[in-house]
Amino acid sequence: MRWTLPNILTVLRLAAAPAVPLMFLYWARPYADIAALVLFLTAAVTDWFDGYLARAWKQETKIGTMLDPIADKAMVVIALMVIAAYSSYSPWLVLPATVILFREVFVSGLREFLGDVAGTLKVTKLAKWKTTLQMVAIAVLFSQGIFEHYFGMWSYGMDQQMVVDILERRESDEMGLTWIYSGMFWSGYIGLVLLWVAAALTLITGFDYFRKALPHLKEEG
Repeated sequence: MRWTLPNILTVLRLAAAPAVPLMFLYWARPYADIAALVLFLTAAVTDWFDGYLARAWKQETKIGTMLDPIADKAMVVIALMVIAAYSSYSPWLVLPATVILFREVFVSGLREFLGDVAGTLKVTKLAKWKTTLQMVAIAVLFSQGIFEHYFGMWSYGMDQQMVVDILERRESDEMGLTWIYSGMFWSGYIGLVLLWVAAALTLITGFDYFRKALPHLKEEG
């Protein structure tokens, strides 16, 4: 393996994937949410950066080409598992996450079966947009966990009616609950919308790969 800078960035991104759930295992919230968000954003930036450098410096390698999509899939799949677990398995989140996971497994199996002709399933621009949208959605959903924690912490000791009165501006908002609640609501809403759009693109690109692979799946004779 050639240890070029693009390849090092790809390997670091691959290693960062299992670090996300470890943060929630060993750190208390919201520190785990913050660390996971920073780590995920850093990994997302290096995803673009290592590809750009590999092309600009003419350092594209077979190992880098192989590891890059694996690192992307590992980051997305593991992050979705963590978010789903801490969302108490909300069906609005679990369903698009399931679509994304199914597509990744299906396409990976398809590539493995095709073997030498797997090159016919080249990554399309739409697939790259799909990956980008997935990463943005996951980053936004991680930020929701931060808002949720601080909303719960700052409203601790208040009864439900008092919280409602503050949010509806019948009581003074000395703790800043209104903007924390807004951040929690909008980050969750926007994150879910982006995840559903990403799931739709996932289905479209998955079907496109299957259509391209069909000629190689026909029986001979």
